[in-house]
Amino acid sequence: MDNSTKKLLEECSVGCKMGIESMEQVQHHVTDAKIAATIEKSCSKHKELEEEISKILLRAGQPEKEPGVIVSTFSWMTTGVKMMTGEDENKQAVKIIMNGCNMGTQSITEAMHQCKDASSESISIAKKLIGMEENLRDDMQKYL
Repeated sequence: MDNSTKKLLEECSVGCKMGIESMEQVQHHVTDAKIAATIEKSCSKHKELEEEISKILLRAGQPEKEPGVIVSTFSWMTTGVKMMTGEDENKQAVKIIMNGCNMGTQSITEAMHQCKDASSESISIAKKLIGMEENLRDDMQKYL
């Protein structure tokens, strides 16, 4: 596996994991059944894509890359603080998810531009992840 493909797949894997982590964090605060169902559906899709990426990396003998401890800790702390602002928890959860989608789309798009020589399979996976993020963001907008 060439370096560009490896790097792009690693970024997609980390992006999926961060998305899953964020969705699982806010689910504990969501009381609206429609919002919860939308988040759960997207979380399942992210888990499926992450498993696909993991299998590709493992077949190539590449270990999975985990999100950094500092990034994960900061994410947990930020979510906790935002959920305690006194604003409606459902609305706050929607905003957190939407911000995460925007950050995910930006980082995967940036990785695609940096990894122009990546395999068509990895580029397809990156585009799929971007589409998932954009769809979730659009779905969440309905709840603001």
